[in-house]
Amino acid sequence: MLLSEEQQSIIVDAIRAAEKQTSGEIKVHIEQFCAGDALERAKAVFAQLELHKTQQRNGVLFYLAYTDRKFAILGDKGINDVVPPDFWVSTRNIMQSHFIMSEYAAGFASGIEKAGDVLKKYFPYQSDDINEISDEISFG
Repeated sequence: MLLSEEQQSIIVDAIRAAEKQTSGEIKVHIEQFCAGDALERAKAVFAQLELHKTQQRNGVLFYLAYTDRKFAILGDKGINDVVPPDFWVSTRNIMQSHFIMSEYAAGFASGIEKAGDVLKKYFPYQSDDINEISDEISFG
């Protein structure tokens, strides 16, 4: 297993902290292998996890295939329509600097925090907000 229970808790806590400030939904999916392109696999996982069904189309998926050393970040249409064009690349670069040193929990937490900040700006938390997607990490 790539992450200890403590490291998984760090990631889930980062998701919960970010989602307390936004109506956006953040999901982390980790699997061992990715045969093809990481972004294409992330798109398939995004659909499988039904992240495209959020009310404001503001779901974000952080995808990692750790044995193949591939990862991708995928935002839904609602968020992609409003973030700067280089937002996901800059988020990826922050995460990658941690991943290179095998600091996976810190890498995810940094990316989640950055995504949460931008989601908060464009999709602020609403008093009637419903957590549409589980905060737990999913594994493939």
